[in-house]
This record gives sequence, structure tokens and C-alpha cells, in this order.
Amino acid sequence: MPSTGTPTHESGQRPPRTAVAHRLLMCRPRYFDVTYSINPWMNPEKPTDTATALLQWEHLRELYVSLGHTVEVIEPVPGLPDMVFAANGATVVDGKVLGARFRHRERTAEGPAYLEWFARNGFDELLWPEHINEGEGDYLRVGRRILAGTGFRTDPRSHAEAQEFFGLPVTSLTLTNPNFYHLDTALAVLSPDEIMYYPAAFTEGSRSVLRELFPDAVIASSEDAAVFGLNAFSDGLNVLLPQAATGLIGQLKERGFRPVGVSLGELLKAGGSVKCCTLALS
Repeated sequence: MPSTGTPTHESGQRPPRTAVAHRLLMCRPRYFDVTYSINPWMNPEKPTDTATALLQWEHLRELYVSLGHTVEVIEPVPGLPDMVFAANGATVVDGKVLGARFRHRERTAEGPAYLEWFARNGFDELLWPEHINEGEGDYLRVGRRILAGTGFRTDPRSHAEAQEFFGLPVTSLTLTNPNFYHLDTALAVLSPDEIMYYPAAFTEGSRSVLRELFPDAVIASSEDAAVFGLNAFSDGLNVLLPQAATGLIGQLKERGFRPVGVSLGELLKAGGSVKCCTLALS
């Protein structure tokens, strides 16, 4: 049956929201730079500041820790400036790890680097994928369902591969706007049955699917989507998202969430923000 949003008490009021502690994986942007262009946000002629990127990233890590989450850190590899975007490194569901196989050659070495980390850190069920998929950039779990993006990076054939591996239903969604090249740039999971998204990033068929599954979803404006406001992480109460997404921040407050504005402007030069930097391990 379609999701009907957050359950309510008999009074019609939503129950108080509670935060769920997560185990997260991040990667310091020690080698961050924009030396190539594989999405519309990347301009190698525009200067980057690695020191600023490190400070902004460290603030995000500290926020997670202060909110009760456990943050593990994978060592960055020289020559892989986008490795900071840990969400792309794999997809983890119930302890099972589907590795990432990147579309662009500039990032292909990231997949094995992340899978090696999982092998060394107690994850036993690992799958090196047959088809291209870019991790949690295009796979977002909502309750016992996986929303799967395609259109720019992840091969649609990988959706069946993920469903077979994880044993959960996978719903395919097609992206059409190159500014929103991964699912996690156009949609964010707020709770096991709530999302927020930007309809114009999807095909009409995918919009219809989202309306059917999540009729009470938070809808982002073009202004909030343009500042990567949907590249967010929620623990069920606290929602970390770009501080410039003021419209979404207001909507989240109205729904009982606690939005936490974050500044990751340096990393946005490569087309990434909060969720891009965050791989959920549990």
C-alpha cells in the first residue's frame, strides 16, 4: 500500500519524532580538488581551497558525533579527489555491502578502495557488481524499500542486481535534469515512510510513482533544489542539510523535524554536499 506519511495519534497529531543513532562512514577531503568535469557543477578553472574543504567537512563530522552518531573514517587515496563523497562508495543494507562501479574513469578506483575497507572492517557479505552503480548516490533506503535512481550514472540493470542481493523491493526512478545527476541530489529520506524531493528532476512516470508512494512528501522549490538542499541526511529527528535551503528548513520545522543548517560550499564546487559525504553503515 502507498505510504501515508508519519503515523498519527487518534488526536490527529504526529507522535514526537525521535532520533535514531547511526554508524556512518566518511572520508576526509585531504586531496580534494576539481581537476576534471563530470557533472555541471565542476569547473576545473574555478579555484578550490582544500583547507577550507577540510574545515567544512570536519564541522559536519563533529555535528554527527554531537548528535550521537558513530563516524568511521576511511583513508583518502592520492589522486582520487572525489573520494570525499563517501555515499558513492557502496550501498549497505542490513550489513550486506553492494560495491560501487563508477561510470567515469576518473572515479573507477574508488570502488575497489571502498570495498577493501569493508572487507577489512568486519563486513562479510560483499558483492562486486556486474553493472554500473554509484552507491548511495543512487540507492536510498526508505523503510523496507529501496528507491533507485538512473538516467545519468547508475545502469538501470543494476536495480535488479540490487534487489536480488538485498532481498528488498527496488523502485526505479529516472532522473532527467543533469544538475541532479544522482538520486541523492533530488530526493532525501526523512524517516522510514517520509521523503522530500524535487519533482522537476524526474520523468513524469517517476513523479507519478513518488506521488503514489509518498503523497505527503515535502516538495522542494527550485531555489532550494539549486543549492543542493535535498542532499541531506536525517536520523528521524535531526535533518542536516545546506543552510541556504531556507524553504526546506521551514517546511521541516513545521513537520516536527529539527533542521541543522550546514555550510559545505567548497565541496559543492564538485557537486556534493551533506549526503554525498555520508555513507550509512547502519
